[in-house]
Amino acid sequence: MKTPSPFLRALTRREALSRLTMGMSSIALGDLLSRGSASAATVPGLRGLPHFAPKAKRVIFLFMSGGMSHLESFDPKPELTKRTGQELPESLRKGRFALLGMSGNQAAFPLVGTKKKFARHGKSGAWISEEFPHTARIADELCFVKSMHSEAVNHDPAMTFMATGEQLPGRPSMGAWASYGLGSMNHELPSFVVLVSKRSIDQPLSSRLWDSGFLPTQYQGVQFRAAKDPVLFLSSPAGVSAASNERAMAALRELHGLSNGPQAELHARMEQYEMAFRMQTSIPEVTDASAEPQSVLDLYGPEVKTPGSFAAHCLLARRLAQKGVRFIQLYHPGWDMHGNVIKTMEVQARQVDQPAAALVQDLKNNGLLDDTLVIFGTEFGRTCYSQGKIETEPFEYGREHHRDCFTFWMAGGGVKPGMSYGETDDFGFSIAQNPVHVNDFHATVLHLLGIDHERFTFRFQGRDFRLTDVAGKVVKDIVT
Repeated sequence: MKTPSPFLRALTRREALSRLTMGMSSIALGDLLSRGSASAATVPGLRGLPHFAPKAKRVIFLFMSGGMSHLESFDPKPELTKRTGQELPESLRKGRFALLGMSGNQAAFPLVGTKKKFARHGKSGAWISEEFPHTARIADELCFVKSMHSEAVNHDPAMTFMATGEQLPGRPSMGAWASYGLGSMNHELPSFVVLVSKRSIDQPLSSRLWDSGFLPTQYQGVQFRAAKDPVLFLSSPAGVSAASNERAMAALRELHGLSNGPQAELHARMEQYEMAFRMQTSIPEVTDASAEPQSVLDLYGPEVKTPGSFAAHCLLARRLAQKGVRFIQLYHPGWDMHGNVIKTMEVQARQVDQPAAALVQDLKNNGLLDDTLVIFGTEFGRTCYSQGKIETEPFEYGREHHRDCFTFWMAGGGVKPGMSYGETDDFGFSIAQNPVHVNDFHATVLHLLGIDHERFTFRFQGRDFRLTDVAGKVVKDIVT
């Protein structure tokens, strides 16, 4: 047997691990110690995947958390506006509120149309609110899905449902499923990255929205922060040099070679440590946008230079996509408009409109849009009836949660551009044509990634689980 080096003779296994982790990132310290196989960091995912040729290699999901109103954004209802002040028809509300769970104690349900102006844009004639002028300019790149519907009407279960396909926490998120199945395109970066543009006191965002659930923990999302260290403790502490880390890594490899323990687990942990070590260089590089041309910065708007802003995160999403990150999720809270929907929509839309449109255009300019699926969505919509007085200015009324219909848009990655799919009724209250359930949405995203959602399972506690549970159908009408 090979004689251990003097460095190893002076250290126990625990001491070697402890000394090594001093210079590693929080992923190495927290996440990676508990992770299983690290093979997905260096090789394609599961054998046999993708099931067929994918149309998208990666996903960027722009999530407007809080429940963005479809009635003030992409689904105008002239008849609703005409009937402002009238009561919601009994035929619509009868028997519904017990299920909807939010408005049962409300005494009156006065209809209220939007004060926002809408116009058709592009050759497709997409209806877009005046609050989204930059989105209007790329209308022919977008596919609007106006018939989304969910099963959850409160924020946490609705966001969890959209993220994992289940209202209760504990299931793997969509990004974790994609990483598990398809692996990583860049072994120096996480395959699933999460960006949160601002804190929300009313609806705090929990890390379980990007958790790996019962999948091996290396597939969970890694949150990047707007700080000197995008990943906590990514830099080595003072006095710990790269050379020192390299010597520790070499020693640990040697210790691994001397071990009689479970080789697969030890090998996995070595891979994880080494990835964390590589990330000390790769993450600062990908998050540094200082070399971006001014023309690109101008495309994203003035807030692009504000760390942690939605604009900065959209630019970072393009950079991560270029580097091969598989799934990128941007959360932008603040859309819960129970009051003052008019003014709040103006603020929120101004923060996201130009950066989201710029992201689509920037991906196209860099030849990435064709195989990058961009999604702009939310957890549910808002009601056609008001909360608060609607008769006099400044029109401080709001809208209640509404799970039964809301709007997404999608671009690139095998989605048909320049079309609108699905319709709601004259009040924006119910779906009139082509409903798309959350399970259908998940099935379609997996299909675009080359995955048959019914065949993509993970066995846990005696059952084969999947992202779409026991439901879901691919919305083939929106797929090229």
